[in-house]
Amino acid sequence: MWHAGDSDHVRRSALVTALVAALLVPGVAASGEELEPVGSREAAEQREESDPTLVLLPEPGPRSDVPQDRYAMAGGCYTLESPDGFVATSGATLSTTAAAADATPFHFQATELGRYLLFDPAEHFVARGANGPTVAETPSPDAEFTIDLGPDGFVVEGLGTFDLRLTDGCAPWDEIEVNVEGPVFAGTSPLQEVRGYLDDHIHHMTSGFLGGNIHCGKPWHPYGVKFALVDCQDHLTTQGQLAIPEIVLSGKPEHDPVGWPTFEDWPAYDSLTHEGTYYKWVERAWRGGQRLWVNLLVENHILCSVYPGPNKTCNDMDSIRTQAAETRAFENYVDAQWGGPGKGWYRVVTTPAEARAVINQGKLAVVLGTESSNLFGCSTILDSPQCDQQAVIDGLDELQELGIRQMVPTHKFDNAFSGTKGDEGFNGIVTNVGNVLASGSFLNMEPCAEGAAADNAQLNPSALPVPELANLLGDLFEVIAVGNPLPVALPLYGPGPQCNQRGLTDMGRFMIEQMVARNIIYDVDHMSALGRSEALTEFEAVGYSGVISSHSWSDPSAIPRIFALGGLVSSYAGDSTGFVEEWTGHVEDMDGRFYFGIGYGADTNGLGVQGAPRGADVANPVTYPFQGTFGVEIDHQHSGERVYDVNVDGVAHYGLYPDWIEDLKKIGGQAIDDDLVRGPEAYLQMWERANGITNDACRQPELRRQASEFATIAAGTSSDDVLTGFGQPHLRRDSTYQYCALDGASEATVTVTFAGTAVATVSTGDPATSTGGGTPTDGGTGVVGTDGRTLGGSGTVTNGTGRIPDTGGPGLGTLLGGLLALLLGTAIVASPRRLRADGRDGDAG
Repeated sequence: MWHAGDSDHVRRSALVTALVAALLVPGVAASGEELEPVGSREAAEQREESDPTLVLLPEPGPRSDVPQDRYAMAGGCYTLESPDGFVATSGATLSTTAAAADATPFHFQATELGRYLLFDPAEHFVARGANGPTVAETPSPDAEFTIDLGPDGFVVEGLGTFDLRLTDGCAPWDEIEVNVEGPVFAGTSPLQEVRGYLDDHIHHMTSGFLGGNIHCGKPWHPYGVKFALVDCQDHLTTQGQLAIPEIVLSGKPEHDPVGWPTFEDWPAYDSLTHEGTYYKWVERAWRGGQRLWVNLLVENHILCSVYPGPNKTCNDMDSIRTQAAETRAFENYVDAQWGGPGKGWYRVVTTPAEARAVINQGKLAVVLGTESSNLFGCSTILDSPQCDQQAVIDGLDELQELGIRQMVPTHKFDNAFSGTKGDEGFNGIVTNVGNVLASGSFLNMEPCAEGAAADNAQLNPSALPVPELANLLGDLFEVIAVGNPLPVALPLYGPGPQCNQRGLTDMGRFMIEQMVARNIIYDVDHMSALGRSEALTEFEAVGYSGVISSHSWSDPSAIPRIFALGGLVSSYAGDSTGFVEEWTGHVEDMDGRFYFGIGYGADTNGLGVQGAPRGADVANPVTYPFQGTFGVEIDHQHSGERVYDVNVDGVAHYGLYPDWIEDLKKIGGQAIDDDLVRGPEAYLQMWERANGITNDACRQPELRRQASEFATIAAGTSSDDVLTGFGQPHLRRDSTYQYCALDGASEATVTVTFAGTAVATVSTGDPATSTGGGTPTDGGTGVVGTDGRTLGGSGTVTNGTGRIPDTGGPGLGTLLGGLLALLLGTAIVASPRRLRADGRDGDAG
């Protein structure tokens, strides 16, 4: 959280604000634009389209002397005064004193909403004891206190009623740093087009994944980083010498198991068993521009069952239920740190409209999804589905109730829906053995027909380079073949491209039908090439846009078909060079009838290698500090004693994705960032079309409606109903939608203006001459500080990419105002210094 009174911070923020105001071309309000059909437009042409106006939210001011509610003291330093005096601690003793000067200052560390640890300057905790309140050296449930605001003050559970007063002298609470300076950007209304970065394939809640004993660490803990980022017990017991999963998955024979504060060996871009999405690292990504996430709830029942762990419920649905609940709990935890319900930056969303509103508030919208091969018990044994249609119906109903809106129905193994793509190399042998355990047979890979898209080629055990390993796996294959009561044939794979002969099943077609009926987004990654092609044929037959390839587990022939449906294609993040290469291909394959933007699939915590470093000695390394896309200053990330540098550490944890994006720009230039910041909007528009909203009629002129039809829209109609009735507008600027329409045979522009999310006026023709309109904005969403105080407004600035405004250019007043802001900012800061380990193959995500 930012701290008022930090002079360096204030000066740096002033400079950033001045630069943004002076150097960026402000978007002119859409109310003055006359539209015309643009038809299909290539990616380069779409980059030249106007951008929405963004605002910089004000930073919190000083805390008030007295907290305004039971949530406002989070992270603050206070004394406690009761009618008997001030609370004071001395060693293990808790007492009262009449002298305010002798009162102990307590740091209030929120463990959940309205519940706190009271941390004294000796770094001890007030706690409940057998004989009354005491002082403990470590946190525990006995040291957590629920606090309520009563008529006579704050009621601290088990301690009494107190007046709280802001003070200083508290011990610092150990925590990972964010190392991003500058204000948060937001939109001017809940309806406008969004900007930011999209990750459509992330696994945030995997601490119980695979039975709970392979993934080490947690994304958060009520008692902070010291308890969250702890290595697995078997790693600690052996001092990192016999950490079998880490050795197998990462190829490292040993590692230092110590997390906080040294982090010598983990997290690391190629350490696949350690937590990568600790909440402060995610906060850094958000501050760097992350605005839309798809958190995939994941399980692999076969890998779970073969490794001992504390959570031996390897049922996919049980894991999904748990991870969904944990995601909501994390949302509440972030709220607790930021001052109360709804005030945090992490918001779970279930509709595109809700996601749009959250992003325009400057927050991270989180969509829930699943990735599993045994959903609803729908495995297959010798091509016989182990579930029925009613299980699919009931399962999808439950997932919808949980908030699931995106799904990978086929993952690592053949299942009742489709064959799988399989893994390559050594991982392919492991997952192929898993396929036997899951389905009763090895992958049915045959040479591909000429011109057919290939799956991942499978190795025979004898093809492995190490004879001992080949013999071991050969023996394992023999054991399975002999010991399995099912008729399992030993695999014998030939050279060259291989294709899984298992495609989309009848149950898979039923699954598609049911997902389309529920508007759930279907991720075709991990399916066999045959299954994927057959699934796309099903989607093409019904014109369904809710199709995605989230992280490079599709095939080249499928990409243009997904784009042609109005779907979305993202690449596995991985190393920056490989990502840029895939992006250039997507630019060529995109369908210009639809809004274009891209995301990335990080697959963090999904046993997927993260981006490897390019090296500090390359000609164009990332230099720190650097200015992020949205005007913030991003420096090296500090985690305890460890300082990370993307040039040498790669994407060691999720907080380094802003650095990775900067590295992309070093290779791909401004164009790749232009496409990335349009990613969230592209996803939301795809999601809207999945919900039945028709495409933008400026991009598809055959969809234009007569302007007279828009006149039927009554004042007070919701924005959702306007979208349902008239489709996606070409421009969403401030509080307006603008459509390409027809006036008889002539072109026309229709502008729908909103007050909030309800229609205020509808006008045809030159919208600049229209009267009425929505309520003017004040330059930003209502912002509330950490203790409930309302903060002041902020000036309106753009996101600053120098793109073309909606109409014309910046006026003379804008230019002069920007120059004045630049000079003022410069004066303020004059005195101080100014401010592939290629994981695309073999990841488990």
